[in-house]
Amino acid sequence: MKRLLRDLGQVVTPSGTHAPLRGRDLGAVDVIEDAYVLSDANTIVEVGRMRDLKPVDGDVHEVSCPGMCAIPGLVDCHTHVAFAGDRVEEFSLRAGGASYEELHAAGGGILSTVRATRAAAADGTLDEATARHVLWMQNAGTTTFEGKSGYGLDRETELASLKAVQALGGVPTWLGAHAVPPEFDGDADAYLDFALGDVLPEAAKIAKAADVFVERGAFDAAQARRYLTACSDAGLALRLHGDQFTEQGAIPLAIELGARSVDHLEATGDEGVRALARSEVVGVLLPASALFLGRPMPPARALVDAGAAVALATDFNPGSSFTESLPLVCSLAATQLKLSPAEALSAVTVNAAHVLGCADRVGRLAAGFDSDIVLLDVPDWRYLAYHLAGRLIGQIAGSS
Repeated sequence: MKRLLRDLGQVVTPSGTHAPLRGRDLGAVDVIEDAYVLSDANTIVEVGRMRDLKPVDGDVHEVSCPGMCAIPGLVDCHTHVAFAGDRVEEFSLRAGGASYEELHAAGGGILSTVRATRAAAADGTLDEATARHVLWMQNAGTTTFEGKSGYGLDRETELASLKAVQALGGVPTWLGAHAVPPEFDGDADAYLDFALGDVLPEAAKIAKAADVFVERGAFDAAQARRYLTACSDAGLALRLHGDQFTEQGAIPLAIELGARSVDHLEATGDEGVRALARSEVVGVLLPASALFLGRPMPPARALVDAGAAVALATDFNPGSSFTESLPLVCSLAATQLKLSPAEALSAVTVNAAHVLGCADRVGRLAAGFDSDIVLLDVPDWRYLAYHLAGRLIGQIAGSS
């Protein structure tokens, strides 16, 4: 049956047909007033003004949406959704002055979630926890999401995490090089021997991409090159966590290896900005993480003005960005990163979809695209960024 969303106050979509969007194109959106969207099965057939709507043949389910704004389903291209437990005690300690790096060195941070996630995988509750997190994201307007492993760091839990993301319709990313688990006593090279030899062959059958944390106390550029090269040889697209706390060569490595993205960039300097602008690598910006940790914001305005391709994501995880809300991220993009609401919308739709390899069918409201549509119960689509942490979502008309 066809579905007709009619009488919409606005239909808004990033302009053009290409991806990723850069420079002025990032802020170009098409706004249609008093509009409709017609879908057939899971695909958009027509978008237009109500006055141009012609009679629709066949069975049609009509939904009147007066005053509502339709935008593309939001795409979260960087999440750590497969985890168990919480880090509320760590949050309290950090609020009292402990730094993220100090907590990590003391056995907190990532490794505390590793313990909880391994236990959940062992007792069969990891799928349930992951599903709960995905539901939170969907309620905030996310219709397409990436989910990383990286809280198992053993064979069984890493594979269970990837399968949990896959089962929920997400794009699984193997973050096998997130941290060195305690049983390897800080020996990153020995851990990589294990991960690449024992986990990668099976992870590559499930995951679409691989990711690595390039940072002091995690993995250096040489170790990351070894890991990513092996993952690329196994057929995985490449992603990097880079420049979160310090510049450790993540951007040059991402460019060298042709990675899809390098994510975080809170510590990126002028040369990193120029290098990304000359490359095909997308900079995925995570302002909620910077806010949560009290870190400097990534240089979003400099990146966009230099011509780099940027996307936005939540970095949803229990330790450094406990939020599932892309609308909140859009608000932070406008207030902290100095991006316009239009640039933020393109960054959480078309450009985020490009990072996940699905921009040919996700991220725009146009004929031939998936009918993933978010209806905002607001008078103007820019409330997506304007209404800080507000209740915006009226309905999600997903294709799946």
